[in-house]
Amino acid sequence: MIRPRLRRAAALLAVGAAAGGLLVACGGDDRSDVDYLVDARVSSYNVNTVDGHADGALMALSRVLPGFNIVGPDGQIIADRDIGTVTPQPGGGLTLRYDFNPAAVYSDGTKLTCDDLFLAATAMSGTTPGFAAATNAGYRDIASVDCRPGESSATVAFAKGREYGQWNELFGAGTLLPAHVVARLAGVPNVVDPIRSGDKAAIAKIVKAWNTAFDMLPGAAIDEKTFVSAGPYRVESYSVDGGLKLIENDKWWGARPTSDTITVWPRGTDGDTALDGSKATVIDTADLALGDRVSGRASATTPVDRSTLRETAPLSVTQLVFEGRGVAADPLVRKALASCMPRDSLARRYGANGIVWNLRTASPSDPLGPSLNVQYGRRYPRSDVPRAKDLLSQRAVSDTGRRAKPTVRIGYLAKSPENADVVKMISDACTPAGFTIEDVSSPELSVNSLGTDVDALLLSDGSFAASSTASGFPEAFALYGGDPLNLSKFRNAQVSEAITALAATRSDSARLPLLRTIETVAWDELPTIPLYGTVRARESSLVTHVVPGLGVSGTGWNMDRWGVSG
Repeated sequence: MIRPRLRRAAALLAVGAAAGGLLVACGGDDRSDVDYLVDARVSSYNVNTVDGHADGALMALSRVLPGFNIVGPDGQIIADRDIGTVTPQPGGGLTLRYDFNPAAVYSDGTKLTCDDLFLAATAMSGTTPGFAAATNAGYRDIASVDCRPGESSATVAFAKGREYGQWNELFGAGTLLPAHVVARLAGVPNVVDPIRSGDKAAIAKIVKAWNTAFDMLPGAAIDEKTFVSAGPYRVESYSVDGGLKLIENDKWWGARPTSDTITVWPRGTDGDTALDGSKATVIDTADLALGDRVSGRASATTPVDRSTLRETAPLSVTQLVFEGRGVAADPLVRKALASCMPRDSLARRYGANGIVWNLRTASPSDPLGPSLNVQYGRRYPRSDVPRAKDLLSQRAVSDTGRRAKPTVRIGYLAKSPENADVVKMISDACTPAGFTIEDVSSPELSVNSLGTDVDALLLSDGSFAASSTASGFPEAFALYGGDPLNLSKFRNAQVSEAITALAATRSDSARLPLLRTIETVAWDELPTIPLYGTVRARESSLVTHVVPGLGVSGTGWNMDRWGVSG
């Protein structure tokens, strides 16, 4: 835990615009102050849906839709008191009082109220059918939300025996969608009363609005009445050639943002072109060559051996996530693929510090990670083609007396030269074992493609972009039976119980046996294959107060403090 950096992060989040005026840099007058290039895909204002979470849209919107906390640069949770305060209440069990800042209003002038929190809790609890939430972690443990529609406070009580240890992460940036907008679109006075009364017709309209009303496409008009902001920036426009343009929210009650405008360049926009003529640039992407371009480094002409580098331990782990149906449903196929995969070579080329990572629920930055990683490094350390062949030979034969050659379709969000090479390296190693490996990447790929068009996905802790927190939650729920984050549909009662217990504690001594339980079963069953700590390029040019963000918010966690220098 890096306490000095935590204090610095909090200071950077809260520092006022009085710190200094903007310096004018070169570039056209019509350009934003800062261009921010990310590998997230922004297809919705709602970052809490399955697609919104996997696409990494929070990287672009954390200072547009803030919450009671924000994920800081080291993945730590920083309370955002501009939005309000959270106070544990006395008595038995876990009960929290949420108070919105009396000055807090959306960009349309509507006050933030407990309706926003009530809607978030309902949508992500998993108890109301239809909501396409990315995970129910933490919210599933809430027993009640005491909220009078329109009031500025709410009391959240957790079910007895289900106190969520990571409660300070709930209702964070991106989770609080404008309930008054959802109510208007659903044709109801407020969202609280129909949900409480069980009005099925009204609830269905609320669900539809939450799931789809905030969809965003480059080129489509931004309706200011729908895409309201509660942060220092609001969305002005979104287009392929103009990016996602953020401008100062004049209703913002906190410290004014340092830069008047920031243009975010997500996937599907002309981000590469935007680098030409940019006044100042920040990037956060897995495209390492782009990082070299912005930093001015010469790109390597031969593969880099990352075991020779000394890199910051990442919060996220790149994994191959299987679908529980089709060819990957056969455990012998999964084990054979794990056997022939060149995990050591993949890690040396693309993994943080060149280390093969063997854990799903503890990252390289976790205090328990490095020692535990060694303990699970013996089963599939490097390519073993004879072993893979033997495992495939044990499969049942068909009616014709033959065993079909397994074809495994591996997908990722294109374009990604790194992932393309990873799939090629897997194919080169596993073809001699009897596999056919197909690269089925696409710019339109979704995590929902798993099981239909794709047999396995390359993801970084469930995301195509920035991901994770220092606590490892909610990512640990990727192995929890029935949670939407569990893309492989893996179910094991022992693992789910261990994850529940893990979520209730912060003690390393209590965590260690639980992590061992989860990882032992996961290596026996192989719903996923962890590969290496994820490497990302986080660079900036002519921008002040940039602090690279290792977590799900990415480097944009404090974009309202960015200024232009030079």
